[in-house]
Amino acid sequence: MRIYFIGICGSAMGNAALLMRKCGHQVLGSDNSVYPPMSDLLSSSGIKILNGYNEAHLENEPVDLIVIGNVVSRGNPEVEWTLKKRATPFISMPELIGSQILSNRKNIVISGTHGKTTTTTLTAFLLKHNRFDSGYLIGGVPNDFQDGANLGDKKCPFVIEGDEYDCAFFDKRAKFIHYKPNILVINNLDFDHVDIYRDLIDVQRSFKHLLNIVPSDGYVLVNGDDENLAELLPTPWTQIIKVGTGENNDLVIKEFEESSNESKFKLYWKANFWTAVNWKLPGIFNARNASMAALATGLAVSEDSPTKIDLSSLSYFSGVKKRLELLYSSDSLIVFEDFGHHPTAIEQTLNSLRTRYPDSIIHTAIEPRSNTSRTNVLQKDLLKSLSLSNFVYLGAIKGSKFSNKNNLLDVKHITEQLGSQNITTKNFSSNKELLDNLRLNLSESRNKKNIVCFFTNGTFDGIMSEFTNDLC
Repeated sequence: MRIYFIGICGSAMGNAALLMRKCGHQVLGSDNSVYPPMSDLLSSSGIKILNGYNEAHLENEPVDLIVIGNVVSRGNPEVEWTLKKRATPFISMPELIGSQILSNRKNIVISGTHGKTTTTTLTAFLLKHNRFDSGYLIGGVPNDFQDGANLGDKKCPFVIEGDEYDCAFFDKRAKFIHYKPNILVINNLDFDHVDIYRDLIDVQRSFKHLLNIVPSDGYVLVNGDDENLAELLPTPWTQIIKVGTGENNDLVIKEFEESSNESKFKLYWKANFWTAVNWKLPGIFNARNASMAALATGLAVSEDSPTKIDLSSLSYFSGVKKRLELLYSSDSLIVFEDFGHHPTAIEQTLNSLRTRYPDSIIHTAIEPRSNTSRTNVLQKDLLKSLSLSNFVYLGAIKGSKFSNKNNLLDVKHITEQLGSQNITTKNFSSNKELLDNLRLNLSESRNKKNIVCFFTNGTFDGIMSEFTNDLC
């Protein structure tokens, strides 16, 4: 079959395209944003990428199926061609994966507001290092795999990132509804995606729908410390297992510590010591991600004895690109890029940086790019998270159809409030101006240890690579 992806360079769409290629299909697609690392992965796999959206692409490239990504909508030239011609069937990416890949597999679905990509990668990583040829679909670029998609042995589990965002403009259900979970992980639950959900209750409703399709012989692993998840329980039709730091959990994380080079913690299953973990990833949030992945892996391969799996490989797990990814390091300056754009994720990351580098000056540069972060809906929480910084740089806010002058992030208010806490804060009309100011502040504090963290779910208009290239 010849399959065409509209919006092929997104993390999930790109890895889905790779998966279809590995199934033996001929794959091609288009995107407005063609840049590494996804573009390189697709091209090296023999997948043709067409730059921009143009109905001529489909006129000139006859295909058997069109996969429409959730970043495109009515008015897109290729969408309009597809609907007008009605000659080629179309489908959303989640429905494609659900129907073509996940049927008759033992599926581990990793969900939650934060940590999905890392936990999915960890689960696939542990299965591999316990000698299982699992399948996986990861919504990012893992450092320990060639790419984020693998078919694996059909007799082995399939691990997939279960996103609560909608499927496509014609299917407004959450993606994870298509994913047929046998083992479901829910890492946490916060209000996000203001373009999709009205409030926290609306988000919870979507997760309840997901819980409703877990079979009676399946498992649901929930963050037992998360009050927002507690409201979804009980679910008497399936088995619930709680993971967290509180003693009321089934799998308990204890004695967590971190330094500049490592983190360590211990796991207790049903009050019995399981193992100690020493690894590179920062933060208690990643310890929870690892714990979820470890238990999901154990249950997938040995329900009676889930703790028999080997977790020693965690010591050399190297994470996922753009998740507190180290861009540069010297005695006086360390630079990170992080995908965080929700206040909770930003606060968790800054807490970890503050613990790891207690005497350093932390420079936080944030690009309000997601449909939620552009607005003032979570502004109070963002203020709290940014207060862990010494310098805050608020990048240029680009409007969208989901934001307007009445609900845009109030950068003036944030600047004033953080300034009153002696946190040097500025907002910028362009990201180039932000970079110039960052360089100036660093030059004035070059005799001290400085940590720079760029928070963005995009490219920050290229200033991260420009900054680090000048340093090297």
